[in-house]
Amino acid sequence: MMTLKLQIVIGFAIVVVFGILVNMIRKRSLELKYALSWMAVLCALLLFDCWPGLLIVVSEFLGIYAPVNMIFFLGFCFSLVIIFSLTVALSRMSNSIRTLDQTAALNEKRLQELEAELKKAEERQEG
Repeated sequence: MMTLKLQIVIGFAIVVVFGILVNMIRKRSLELKYALSWMAVLCALLLFDCWPGLLIVVSEFLGIYAPVNMIFFLGFCFSLVIIFSLTVALSRMSNSIRTLDQTAALNEKRLQELEAELKKAEERQEG
């Protein structure tokens, strides 16, 4: 069981991290859609910090032998969710970059064609 002093320290740390997260969103250095999962985890941690007995109840409900094992299991699941969401975001960005690169190449080709046509038109006017 946690002591009151440890609960206060953990609660303070959670509030500080939450403030840092909100500040990063405000400064636009972190997008809200990526921060929502972190906010959900912080809220869950704060809930378990304020009511440590809740951790025992939830772990027993899920059939997990020790509450500490549940924390590790939830951390593992959260890590998998984060990895999956980042993989999806990376795939989307990769597709966007490929499309942007192809569009830029087509625009460059079209620009070269227009410059060649303009050069031919100038040569005809001079000649």
